[in-house]
Amino acid sequence: MSIRNYIIIALIIGIIAQIPQLQPLLVWDRQAILNGEVWRILTGNITHTNWIHLAMNAGAFIIISFIFRAHFTPRYYSLLILSISTIIGLGLFATQITWYAGFSGVLHGLFAWGAVRDIQTKTKGGWLLFVGLIAKIGWEQCFGGSASSAELIGVQVATQAHLIGAISGAIIALVTTRKA
Repeated sequence: MSIRNYIIIALIIGIIAQIPQLQPLLVWDRQAILNGEVWRILTGNITHTNWIHLAMNAGAFIIISFIFRAHFTPRYYSLLILSISTIIGLGLFATQITWYAGFSGVLHGLFAWGAVRDIQTKTKGGWLLFVGLIAKIGWEQCFGGSASSAELIGVQVATQAHLIGAISGAIIALVTTRKA
């Protein structure tokens, strides 16, 4: 499968997750998960607060996927996304977050994974991408997420998901084989 087809399928899944009758059943909801709705650990990452939120994350997903496409196959990329999503879904229990929807944590994980792969393969700019990500995550942890993004998506930016995603993506890149 080509990267283009893979992205189209992923975007269709994101659009389906926004169906008004379906979206409330997919968000990461701490109490609902504790009450047995464990699918939300994963699905909270594929649904969004609104269409603008989905469009922002879809655009970033397309860009990140093309930037790092030399490092993965669609099958590996799917496993990577599922792994990062699961880690974020479980990791959010270590935070004060009670409700979460969005793909940005996974995007940070994919970016960290790709930057580490670039470093491992000595691809020009890998270190710059990685240091830039560390600076962004550090800024968010100290000063919070972007106010303009929060206004667009209708909720506070979940910087904890960004941190969990970035750490998990970097660790996965370090502990898995270099050829994905």
